[in-house]
Amino acid sequence: MTSTLTRRVLALGLVALPAAGAAQGALAQGALSPQDKALVDKAVAYLQSLSEAKGRFVQTDPRGAVTQGDLYLKRPGKARFAYDAPAGLLVVSDGALVSIHNTRLKTFESYPLGATPLNLFLAKQIRLDRGVSITRVTRHADGFSITARDSKRPADGQITLTFTDKPLRLAGWTVTDPQGGATRIRLSSLQPTSGLANSLFVLKDPRPRGAGRAKM
Repeated sequence: MTSTLTRRVLALGLVALPAAGAAQGALAQGALSPQDKALVDKAVAYLQSLSEAKGRFVQTDPRGAVTQGDLYLKRPGKARFAYDAPAGLLVVSDGALVSIHNTRLKTFESYPLGATPLNLFLAKQIRLDRGVSITRVTRHADGFSITARDSKRPADGQITLTFTDKPLRLAGWTVTDPQGGATRIRLSSLQPTSGLANSLFVLKDPRPRGAGRAKM
């Protein structure tokens, strides 16, 4: 996989941050104030209730390059990030694998969903109390953010989920790699929906059988 594609995928946390995929994974309960824990519980309840949603996203990579596209979520396990042209990038989680197709570079890669931070809010049962250390809960004028990292591999990086308050909504996330590079996803008009077609969450390798796969 080229470095350009890797940087883009950083936003979803699929490559650079296996630590943040530790959403399954031990919450430092003692380090949280009752007020902070209440916000974490509020965020978990919201994410657990978000069965289907769609909206737009804007991604900014560590070099400042901006891309955007359409987002579809169908919990548990399913998501689709369709980047606008000319990015030529499509990222789809089918509930088991997260697949990445770049039509410009003619690459196709797949990763287990459970090994990616997407599992943080796509899991059937959302947990922030196993394997994840919540290092910070920050209040903002219009909401709050929760920063987490893998409690077993704290040097691997971190993920910060940001929420608005009124209404309560996932506003985006930031993935920070071990070198400190931050890739941000900002969500706009994310709204609950229903009846999303299952075909949105299917992505097969379009290349002829036997074609070599791109290397990381």
